[in-house]
Amino acid sequence: MFKKNRYEQHATFKEVFAKGDWPTKLSFLIMGAANLANKQWLKGCLFLVAEVGFIYWLIRNGIHALAMLVTLGTKKQGLVYDEALGIRVLQEGDNSMLLLLFGIAAVLVCAIIIILYIVNLKSTRHLYELKQAGEAIPTTKQDLASLLNERFHITLMALPLLGVLFFTILPLLYMISIAFTNYDHNHLPPKNLFHWVGLQNFGNVITGDMASTFFPVLGWTLIWAVSATATCFFFGIILALLINTKGLKFKKGWRTIFVLTMAVPQFISLLIVRNLLNGAGPINALLLKMGIIDSAIPFLTDPTMAKISIILVNMWIGIPATMLVATSVIQNLPQDQIEAARIDGANKFQIFRNITFPQILFIMTPALIQQFIGNVNNFNVIYLLTGGGPSNSNYYGAGSTDLLVTWLYNLTVKTLDYNLASVIGILIFILSAVFSLVAYTRTNSFKEA
Repeated sequence: MFKKNRYEQHATFKEVFAKGDWPTKLSFLIMGAANLANKQWLKGCLFLVAEVGFIYWLIRNGIHALAMLVTLGTKKQGLVYDEALGIRVLQEGDNSMLLLLFGIAAVLVCAIIIILYIVNLKSTRHLYELKQAGEAIPTTKQDLASLLNERFHITLMALPLLGVLFFTILPLLYMISIAFTNYDHNHLPPKNLFHWVGLQNFGNVITGDMASTFFPVLGWTLIWAVSATATCFFFGIILALLINTKGLKFKKGWRTIFVLTMAVPQFISLLIVRNLLNGAGPINALLLKMGIIDSAIPFLTDPTMAKISIILVNMWIGIPATMLVATSVIQNLPQDQIEAARIDGANKFQIFRNITFPQILFIMTPALIQQFIGNVNNFNVIYLLTGGGPSNSNYYGAGSTDLLVTWLYNLTVKTLDYNLASVIGILIFILSAVFSLVAYTRTNSFKEA
């Protein structure tokens, strides 16, 4: 089969159209014409069926879906007077939510057909170049064989890509689009319509009424993420060093004891700790009975105490995982460097500061960045331990310990402000993406990769 050198320029589409035969020219209007003319029946039929199906869909549904995407509906549901019946009857209206979804799906379908059209043109150009070079035109059998050999990756990726398109990209675009509408508790379909409002929601969150909630919640989210990541990292390393200390007996047993905390599902541990720290829970009851305290300690009901409790409880969950990773690093450290440092008179702290810790940090930095982003979006710990509480009257839809991600949940489920929730989701993604990109590119692990 004819193959063009990767450094050799392809013929331009303008040249193909100008110098090609009539099936080649026709393929710029009717997809698959050149393939059918060259007896590539399967490929030509697929292109032709795709074009005919698209035109049929466009006339029947597509134009309407794209037009309604602009307005998101004009006919409101409500009671209207029916002269024939002499009573008020319910009039069905437009459903803005469905119109938005169908409109985005229509845009994706148009994008797919554009890609197929480009593939059709490339196929036409390839046939033109084969003829110009005097090479044989591959048959349908040869094309199918190539899909199982040199182009087998395309065959394997076809269905997964379609799944990603309609089950990941479509919902993602839908969520992003909601951020630019007034889809809130006052505009819930199908009874009410919502429409496009541009960047109004972003202005409301950053500089408007929601700013008094957004920035305090953002501040606590960052404090929590840094504290949770740092405490688990440093105490995990210390625990790994203690367990790997020379002369310590039953190292495997100690390591197993701490790993057992990972064997228990996280939500079970959090719910148990929530009951333990409750105002009427076992800890407060025991301390009161022993006379150590006069009233219950508000572990989860005082804003400051609740935040401290969350960080401490997260240490119990996160330290063992860091300990395991740090243990594997410590056990594979170059012992010749450590022995040379000891001969030169370095003490244990100096060895840790100059040899052990830098190498652990070098290896674990990418994992630390990932752990930090995970803590920014750590829904389970907050929701299961405090539920975002205690309540804060100064916040809209958020409690004193709510993170951005749990506030997003409250805006979606409790206050039904889907537009604000979508804005928060977009801002979380932007913050996480920017931090990850900057942090990864500045690490020694990335520079030396």
